[in-house]
Amino acid sequence: VQLVESGGGLVQSVGSLRLSCVASGFAFSRSAMRWYGQAPGKERERVAAITSVGDDAYYHDSVEGRFTVSRDNLKNTLYLQMDNLKPEDTAVYYCNVNLERNYWGQGTQVTVSS
Repeated sequence: VQLVESGGGLVQSVGSLRLSCVASGFAFSRSAMRWYGQAPGKERERVAAITSVGDDAYYHDSVEGRFTVSRDNLKNTLYLQMDNLKPEDTAVYYCNVNLERNYWGQGTQVTVSS
């Protein structure tokens, strides 16, 4: 199983970023997927999740209405569109899948300046 995130960077407040996670080594199209964020000094927290076919999604209250999770099962890729970013969104963002255990990518840093 391999999960490779990209798309992070430094952005100003109210800006946008699109994160991507390319998955391999498992049945991506049959697996629910998740994005987690870990801010400095804090626990890793689930930000968004999406069903295997993309027909339902979950969002943490703090990102509801600003972030959109999606997937392309033909490309084995998970996305997180992040709009109206706030300084408190600064974190390392990880792609996650739970199979027989949790698998994580290496993470991508998102830094939002005020």
